[in-house]
Amino acid sequence: MPAAALVGECLVPGTGSGDVLFSDVPLSFMGGVDPFTGMVTDIHHPLHGACVSGRVLVIPSGRGSCSGSGVIVEMLVHGSAPAALVFSHHESILTLGVVIARELFGPSIPVLRLAGDDFAALRGTASAAVTDGVVHAVGSVPPSAPDDVQQPAIPLTADDERILAGEYGEGARTAMRIVLEAARLEGATDLLDVEMGHIDGCFYQGPASLALAQRLAATGSTVRVPTTMNALLVDRRRWRDLGVSPDVGEPSDLMADALVTLGVQPSYTCAPYLLATRPRFAQQIVWAESNAVVYANSVLGARTMKYPDYLDLLVALTGRAPATSTHLPLARRATVRVDVDVPGALLDDALWPTLGYLVGSVAPHEIPVLTGLQDAAPTDDDLKAFGAAFATTSAAPMFHIVGVTPEAAGLEEATAGADVRVVTVDRADLTRTWAELNSATAEHVDLVSLGNPHFSLTECGTLADLCDGRRAADGVRLVVTCGRDVFEQASAAGHVARVERFGGTFLNDTCWCFLAAPVVPDSDAAIVTSSGKYAHYGPAAVGRGLYLRNLRDCVETAATGRIATPSSPWLQG
Repeated sequence: MPAAALVGECLVPGTGSGDVLFSDVPLSFMGGVDPFTGMVTDIHHPLHGACVSGRVLVIPSGRGSCSGSGVIVEMLVHGSAPAALVFSHHESILTLGVVIARELFGPSIPVLRLAGDDFAALRGTASAAVTDGVVHAVGSVPPSAPDDVQQPAIPLTADDERILAGEYGEGARTAMRIVLEAARLEGATDLLDVEMGHIDGCFYQGPASLALAQRLAATGSTVRVPTTMNALLVDRRRWRDLGVSPDVGEPSDLMADALVTLGVQPSYTCAPYLLATRPRFAQQIVWAESNAVVYANSVLGARTMKYPDYLDLLVALTGRAPATSTHLPLARRATVRVDVDVPGALLDDALWPTLGYLVGSVAPHEIPVLTGLQDAAPTDDDLKAFGAAFATTSAAPMFHIVGVTPEAAGLEEATAGADVRVVTVDRADLTRTWAELNSATAEHVDLVSLGNPHFSLTECGTLADLCDGRRAADGVRLVVTCGRDVFEQASAAGHVARVERFGGTFLNDTCWCFLAAPVVPDSDAAIVTSSGKYAHYGPAAVGRGLYLRNLRDCVETAATGRIATPSSPWLQG
């Protein structure tokens, strides 16, 4: 410990002590930490292989998936959580996960934020204790933390008061209490109405996730705005035929059923922006699922913060959200400019996930605005791939691309005229990032994984064109995940039949981040994917190396069974 105790901002009160686990790299709990062992599973993170359970975890913030809140809830209930969380940046996902666990189940840990120098002072510290907003030596008496600045009471409408009085059911009343606590933590002074929702906290993470959904469903409360559901652990219509264990399939079904009881539409897609009901520009919504949040804010110009799992559902149960973050115009401006120095003639569909992953790494807490891509004319699918990879390495809820995204007609519009720091990325940077995402070494490939996020209708059509007249090699599976709506459209257009003639198959309802054996067979062979998001999360999820390739190279690999030499023209060397 430093000589003096460190006084920070108390986010969640409490006491805890243990060995310090320090990193200056943000960490996604979803896909990065095992909720039952506490082991860091993210192979790209400096803490890979360390255990967070019972330790004072000191990290700048979370990052990546909105489901990190669900992981910390599961850990608190299971008893595998850290002893305390110490951040240096604004952090919503993990902090509100602790609040939700405390309010619904009881267990809690202290959470605080330290200023930069005080945060850095914990590097190399062996052990520490946390008491409310103070980090101090184990066994010492902490100094008194300064009194919290009292925020003005959040004004409530007559309908808010009726919710708190229980007129809409106990579930809605509990939801409103937590929404108000979230507003306090986010520094909001008001609530606002939302018009639609998308629930990420709908997949079975463990007993706590199911208990939470069933407990709310039993209250008789229902969502107050049209609300869709994210991908599940399984394809609901096929999991038994696919050989998935009932230990996984049955609680997953129960979880989805509880949310349907709460009025959530069974859309089962991680790409709700592909539905006919996608939000309009400037519409206030409550969306979780990191790639969906980034796409809604950045590409559609809708208004949502990056909602933690379960808070998304609680907001939908009330129709009211904290008036904060990217719900508000000022919070949507860029604070870092990323100049992309890559000739437009060299771009292909593999560049966009690689670039998104890179930009998220250089702007882990800031909204970036990209220049140099005005003439690139990225498609909606390109922006989908970029946003999903960006949301994997960044905690920011959106991005801008000058001349492409709706709030960046020019650089001044995206930055509101403010001076911003400037970063330049070039082909060498992209090549290094691409190498990081290519974690496999085996030449033989037995699985081609497509659809993370879920494939669109246009992607299905492009894939069918590439598959025409060819066949998958013996022992190689090409599997596409997509939403039910897109699958029906692709079937009607003939795309599904053409891909199936190649030897490909389709899965609905689920996501590659959840899939394991038997859908992903145990093997020493590599997996190839076109998704930067899955190239990051896949190694921890299935214990195998992955290759990132453009879609053409993915099909070539499937047809030969050997990893295709990358054809992306922007790669150096």
